[in-house]
Order: sequence, then C-alpha cells, then structure tokens
Amino acid sequence: MTFQEQTAQIFTYNNMKFLMDGLGLTLYISLISIGLSTLFGTVLAIWRARSKSILRWIAIIYIEFVRNVPNILWIFVIFLIFKLKSVEAGIVSFTVFTTAAMAEIIRGGLISVNAGEIEAAESQGLTNLQILWHIILPQAFRNMLPSIISQFVTVIKDTSFLYSVLALQELLGKANILMGRYSTTEQVFLLYGLLAMIYFVVNFSISSFSRHLEKSWIYTK
Repeated sequence: MTFQEQTAQIFTYNNMKFLMDGLGLTLYISLISIGLSTLFGTVLAIWRARSKSILRWIAIIYIEFVRNVPNILWIFVIFLIFKLKSVEAGIVSFTVFTTAAMAEIIRGGLISVNAGEIEAAESQGLTNLQILWHIILPQAFRNMLPSIISQFVTVIKDTSFLYSVLALQELLGKANILMGRYSTTEQVFLLYGLLAMIYFVVNFSISSFSRHLEKSWIYTK
C-alpha cells in the first residue's frame, strides 16, 4: 500500500467527524469546568485575600491541598467515590482541581488593585461589598483575564487524562479508538500527527487571543 493510499484511509470524512466529536466533548468539559472554577475560585480568592475569619483558613487549606495533589488522582477519587457518569466525573474533577488554580490567579488580580482607590472609595462611604463589586472586581478581572484564558488552555490539554482513567471518548480517546483500525507505522504517525495538529491549532489560537488581549489592554491603560 502506497503512502498516498494510507493517507487517504486516515483523512476520511467519517474519521474527521469522529475526531471533531471528540474535540467537541473536550471543549464542552473544558468550558464548563473553567466557568465553574472561575465562580468558585472567586469566592475562595475573596476569602483568602480579604477575610480575617475562619473562611480565610478554609480557602487556604482547600487551595494548598488541592493544588498539591495530582489532577489524575482527583479524577480517580471523584469517579470511584461519587459513582458519577464519565462526563459528569470529568467536569467535577476538573472543577475541583482548577478552582484551586483559579483562586490563586484571581487572588493575584485582587491584590493588584491600587490601594489608594480602595481608600478613596472608603472615604466616600462605600461599604466593603460595594467596594468589592464596583472597584476591585472589575479591575481585577481585567488584569487576570489573560491568565484565566491561559488556564483554559491547560484544562484542554489535561482532559487527555480522562480517556486513560474514565475511558471517556474525548479527543485523545477518539484518536486511540481510531488507532485500533490501522496497523502500519505510517498510519500511526499520521493519526497522532493529526491529533497533535488539532491540539496545537486550538490551543495556539486561544493563547494568541490571550496575548493580543493582554497587549491591547496594556496600550489602553
């Protein structure tokens, strides 16, 4: 079989659709996980950065413990203990792990806000909640949005763990299933090369958008 014939067997409409379905599931899990992690991470970041009660210690313990345990272990634990379906287990485990990372990103954004603006708001009689909502959070999210987008890229790449742990047919899972249909070394390299290209195009596009966003905001300050 010639190289052209082997290539034609890989790059078929059905194979491309099969892989795109896997990519869709990868992005679905990543988007929901990032959205939930941003929400919960904001709460933890506020507790850690601005609370002086036991809530601060709850945030510290959660962030430090979760960040220092491998994500793949959280996938195992959540899947086995809570008996969730594969997709739900993937979303929950990535939300648990990514929330800790997002909390630190958001905390960095919170403490980057100029203290003088906060003091000025306090002198105007604004409550702590009003200062947080109207002064701190808008500026903090602007400063940390590029980092949040970069974290999104990390989540997309890390969803490749889900096939080995949960046999979830995300992008890598779909590629491995296709791999069972082909036997030659050339076809294996072609398929994994295609997989690498898909990951590269998606993640490079997101990273480029993040860098563009960061530069545009620097120039508008």
